[in-house]
Amino acid sequence: MNTSTLRALLAAAVLSLPAVSLANLGSDDGNTSTDPNFIAGRKAIDAQDWPGAVAAMMKAIAADPKNAEAYNWLGFAQRKQGQYDAAFYAYGEALKLNPNSKSTHEYIGEAYLATDQLAKAEQHLAALNRLCSPIPCEELKDLKRAIDNYKKKKK
Repeated sequence: MNTSTLRALLAAAVLSLPAVSLANLGSDDGNTSTDPNFIAGRKAIDAQDWPGAVAAMMKAIAADPKNAEAYNWLGFAQRKQGQYDAAFYAYGEALKLNPNSKSTHEYIGEAYLATDQLAKAEQHLAALNRLCSPIPCEELKDLKRAIDNYKKKKK
């Protein structure tokens, strides 16, 4: 291989590094919103005020029906209250709006485990496996750990 070919290959490799090194870093889920109800809902979630979070996220969704993260957090708060049917609906809406939401795939997978639907949880693990490649993301690790724990308890 001549020197100019080697330099060209090295340059191409170096130019491709930033894209690979940044893969799966940060959130793809759009956690930032200036809507006061969304902000109040996130604060309620942080405080584990599930009814307050549900009320605030419902208002955020009324103001912006295309806010996938509001649906995701609504489902999260509903799941924490044991309202699984409502949570599944909210997560479904979130995934319609943003099929690549890693946190929604993790949370709906956890909801499926809570309702003894392992196969459905594993479908969302597979989705995370696709979304979190080549570098495994936290959502993938968390759902895999939850599935492993679920299987151990069921033995």
